[in-house]
Amino acid sequence: MLDHNTNTNPFMNFYSIRRMITLSSSRSLNRYHVRSVSFPGRSHPCTNKIEQVLNKIKTWDSPFSSSSLSFPKPEKVYELLPMLVELYECIEQLLALPITQSHLFHHHQDTSVDGLLEGSVRFIDICSSTREMVVMSKEAIHELQSVFRRNKVGDHLNIESGIDSYARSRRKMHKEIEKTLTVLKQVDDGAVSHSDSPIIRVLEEASLVSVSTFESLLMFLSSVPLLKPKPSRWSLASKLMRQKGALTNYHHGKKDNNLSDMEKVDLALGDLRLHKCDKEGGGAEKLELAQRRLETLDINSEILEHGLEELFKHMIRIRVSLLNHISE
Repeated sequence: MLDHNTNTNPFMNFYSIRRMITLSSSRSLNRYHVRSVSFPGRSHPCTNKIEQVLNKIKTWDSPFSSSSLSFPKPEKVYELLPMLVELYECIEQLLALPITQSHLFHHHQDTSVDGLLEGSVRFIDICSSTREMVVMSKEAIHELQSVFRRNKVGDHLNIESGIDSYARSRRKMHKEIEKTLTVLKQVDDGAVSHSDSPIIRVLEEASLVSVSTFESLLMFLSSVPLLKPKPSRWSLASKLMRQKGALTNYHHGKKDNNLSDMEKVDLALGDLRLHKCDKEGGGAEKLELAQRRLETLDINSEILEHGLEELFKHMIRIRVSLLNHISE
């Protein structure tokens, strides 16, 4: 957690995460251009579907660039995760084919197979960790919604306490994202083996797009926490005004449709918290806006959680299939 008694830049951890994602994503995207998915002989419908889904994910617009503070647009992230689930469904079907089972058994001593098995464990961990972060976010949302329902606009202390608790949860999640990105980078570094097996190549290709997809999702979840837990009371007014300036400047540089759901909530909560320093009023409207944005974030978090649960199940079954095929 940031030390609010110093001049620590609240965006520092965000920039660190951003550099990790950008460098890793650049490597993954570059490898897309030198690798192609092709199957020998007559194609099976599921192999054709895999090629289609892979190409769809690859041509998906890059959610961020190294030269800007842009985040993946919410609708893009919500579209990308179902595509990855669809890809893993197709891979399950591919692994169920007798020809695939025979092929993998004959390549069971290939070092690339070991890499796939190791990568499958890490992807399962990454998917599980990402889902836990989404669940953590949902729990914080529900707690804050409960605070808002129990208290009125004039109950500043209770509302501020609820906002502080939400802010601490956001920053805790931000730190967990850093840990997950470290694991993701390790998977990315070992994702390509240059195997001559078309089946292994397509599984490695799926690993590459999985890396890219989780990078996009983590970038979305790592939206810089704009809220800080309340500072000591003696400096409350001055620090709140500095925070108000930071929120205003940050929002000024971004269009509403480029803000993530979490950023929109942060901005609404920051405005609500600062309201008592604003003599013009409007507290009821600000509380209503914060509640609406929390509800939207909660609904979309539910969508992400469901998608990650489905993906996790596919990853487990695929790993079991791989283990069975190379040991039969």
